[in-house]
Amino acid sequence: MSLLLERLIDLDAPSRRKLISEMSEEKAAALLYDWNLWARREIPGKQSSQLPPEGDWRFWVICTGRGWGKTRVGAETVRMWVESGQCRRIALVSDTAADLRDVMIKGPDGLLAVCPPWNRPQYLAVENKLTWPNGAVAIGYAAEAPGKLRGPQHDGAWCDEWAKWKNLIRKDMHGETAWSNLLMGLRVGNNPRAVITTTPRPLPIFRQLINHPNAIVTRGSLYENAENLAPKFLQDTIRQYEGTRLGRQELAGEILEDTPGALWTLDMIDRDRVELAPDLVRIVIAIDPPGTDNPEGSEAGIVACGLGADNHGYVLHDISGHLTPAQWGSKAVEHYRLLDADRIIGEKNYGGQMVEHTVRMAAKAAGVRNIAYKEVSASRGKQLRAEPISALYEQGKIHHVGYFPKLEDELTTWETGKKSPNRLDALVWGFTELMLKRTVSIPDKMGFPNLTQKSRWRIG
Repeated sequence: MSLLLERLIDLDAPSRRKLISEMSEEKAAALLYDWNLWARREIPGKQSSQLPPEGDWRFWVICTGRGWGKTRVGAETVRMWVESGQCRRIALVSDTAADLRDVMIKGPDGLLAVCPPWNRPQYLAVENKLTWPNGAVAIGYAAEAPGKLRGPQHDGAWCDEWAKWKNLIRKDMHGETAWSNLLMGLRVGNNPRAVITTTPRPLPIFRQLINHPNAIVTRGSLYENAENLAPKFLQDTIRQYEGTRLGRQELAGEILEDTPGALWTLDMIDRDRVELAPDLVRIVIAIDPPGTDNPEGSEAGIVACGLGADNHGYVLHDISGHLTPAQWGSKAVEHYRLLDADRIIGEKNYGGQMVEHTVRMAAKAAGVRNIAYKEVSASRGKQLRAEPISALYEQGKIHHVGYFPKLEDELTTWETGKKSPNRLDALVWGFTELMLKRTVSIPDKMGFPNLTQKSRWRIG
């Protein structure tokens, strides 16, 4: 390492940039693209290294929180392989073709961005292929099309958001085929290896990977990269996740254990999470009121639920909180208007007609006329009400549109037999209205009722 590089590494980022700005254009460009200069080094107990580990490893597993810089590290590692001649044929694998293109290749920290102008690869979008001036090639694959990984040989691989691949975690998508096909083809060159960049998930296959004898694991949190993140992003992300169980995974990069006896698991929710909801045929705002008017007491559960044209359910908003009756009534009406909902669902068990009265008063104050309201009553125990909704999650029929840390904490930590929290109860009321239907006796072929078939709850 040159004396100049050593000197620059010892400086903080602003001082480093100032010194580089005073150099010639050619020398400044070379330093700006030198990952050895900009990558974070390990500080025991404080931060982890972004540079590839030394030694004869097969898998470098970077399981860190969001914003740590995983994508940049993956792209820079591939670039190092290419420039050093270590790898000549590299597989780039993401969950979907869109993720592959928009994150790994064309993203702000993707391969086209990190490679310097004098050694930038030619990108052939039709073939998802990158070709460098020295002849090295990287070919992109989507895990959702695992068959394309059957046959090709590689001496290096970069797998992004590996624990999110639906091909790994959904039994109806051929199990682990994308990963196993990749490994079968990772067999040429002197030292075929893979860098895996991912937020951790509590999956058995993930535990197998990080415990592999030839795997080196790097852990880290969002906070290590705080100086490079937009203050607004940092503030909003921390506000949303900090203090929640999900935040320990998404921010700190921890592998969470399932709560014994819980009807929901984070894996179950993650598996079917989506970014956007499809066309919705119905939307309801479900309210589970707190047992007290004191906003410092239990929370008011308010969850917006939708039913898609695909007959699947979608969690749209969680607007629960420590609120007075006037406040939670106003929030429910506000989202009723915002989402053009069909109706508001309210549990009457606390305070009789109080919920309906609160909602109608809030609607009147907001100038909403003829609001649709339905009162529901808890005639069955909470576990019996929750189990059919949990079954819908298991069947992959309910999707969270984005992340709802506090709601998901309640779902994944509630143990049957214990008092259920209000966010969970509101969600159960919402999807009971949208997705559970009472069936009646079915007539036989002659048109007479089949008296042996009782009314029952049907999912779907």
